[in-house]
Amino acid sequence: MSANFLYKLRVLSGARFSKLNDVATEINRRCGKSKSSIIRDIYHCYRRFGSGYYDYITYHFYELDDKMRDTYMTRMRSKKLITFLNNPEKAKIFDNKNKFDEVFKEFIDRDFLDALNCDLDEATRFYNENEVGFGKMLDLSCGKGAEIIRMSDFENAEAFYDYIKEKGFGVVEEYLINHDKIREVYEPALNTMRMITIIGDDNEPHLFFAAQKFGVNGRFIDVHGIHAPIDLETGIVHFPFHSGNTDTDLIYTKHPDTGYDLTNYEVPLFKEAKEMILRAATKVPEMRYVGWDVAVTNKGPKIVEGNDYTAYDYMQLPYQNPSRIGVIPDILKLVPSFKDELYK
Repeated sequence: MSANFLYKLRVLSGARFSKLNDVATEINRRCGKSKSSIIRDIYHCYRRFGSGYYDYITYHFYELDDKMRDTYMTRMRSKKLITFLNNPEKAKIFDNKNKFDEVFKEFIDRDFLDALNCDLDEATRFYNENEVGFGKMLDLSCGKGAEIIRMSDFENAEAFYDYIKEKGFGVVEEYLINHDKIREVYEPALNTMRMITIIGDDNEPHLFFAAQKFGVNGRFIDVHGIHAPIDLETGIVHFPFHSGNTDTDLIYTKHPDTGYDLTNYEVPLFKEAKEMILRAATKVPEMRYVGWDVAVTNKGPKIVEGNDYTAYDYMQLPYQNPSRIGVIPDILKLVPSFKDELYK
């Protein structure tokens, strides 16, 4: 059996039919089509385009014909592209945050402690030289288990050492603070850009997509906040921000917490971030398709982490994509060798 077929079986076995019914009910409310016809069409799109029910509602497939649907990156197609472009052994660098920090230390450009393997002397050095740290679990994503660590909360370095070992952090990093212009929008979180790079068949790195993210609801991470695509030439956001829950149609022209007007928001130091990320993309050339989280600070852009299995939903949202054309045509311009794999 092919790896792609086995992946489809895993997806089907994990499908929640109660959620499928919820999706069909919501689409029925939006467009008036019968739930039975919606479910049949969802299945049709799954078989033909590799889309799941989240893809179907997120990209408003119920409004599109098959020709337009075929331009979209979907769950199965994303898996194919990642498998086609990324070396699984090299992907382990991105899956383990302490290893990632070591390999990309010139781009993260901040102090860090390998919490998993450090001894007391190393932890004491970090404790003495940093007032605040940010603890990350070794191989978890989306901010799971992450924590702001204030050295003043510990009696001494040994107490700090015992705590990070007990919690099982993979790495503790020097805490980053956003650029002043970004903090004006939302201060509690480290607000990052998602910057997606592709090394094309020309063996050159390309910045394929970028989005500015902001946290919401007082949270200290920007996951499931709001986001909008950035013009890759100007660094300006031209479209409304979208909820991080991308299967909803919630959009914002002002930050929902602070009321900051985000119309034509210009990301500071975007040119510098773009130059940095294109250099970083060549550090491990066997990883041709990576989603980077980049924080802009007053001292410049810094990589927060890299994702070898990057989210694709950012790139094709209806209210941020007036043409309603997905990203597949642009991907094939950079990686024409992927076309045969795409349509297997």
